[in-house]
Amino acid sequence: MTKGQLEAKISEIVSKYEVVYLGKGPKSIRTHILGDMIVIRMVSFLNQSDKKLASTTKGVELFKEVQRHLFEEGKVQLAQMLMESINITIVSSHMDISTKTGEKVIILSLREDLEAMIREDASISVYTS
Repeated sequence: MTKGQLEAKISEIVSKYEVVYLGKGPKSIRTHILGDMIVIRMVSFLNQSDKKLASTTKGVELFKEVQRHLFEEGKVQLAQMLMESINITIVSSHMDISTKTGEKVIILSLREDLEAMIREDASISVYTS
């Protein structure tokens, strides 16, 4: 599997997680594998009610607090989905949302150097469901 194919697979998994766990997904999603990190950028993540809430300073604080809480509660499910599909172990995860641009970024730190595994043409198992 090429790096691009693996990045696309991760995007697919994360998008599915967003829809199943949060009830909404991004209009576009892009994943980048950088050594032992995965950076996922989602565009047009905010819906109309999110934008309305984020139109005030207090609303931005409330929105971000809820999103952080949901991410903390759901990151175990995301890690499990990735482990089951592409057999990677997540060491830590980080998330932030820009209420100005409507972007959401997730950074995953891995136990293994996924990029090196791809370069070495190691057998990266991808399971389809």
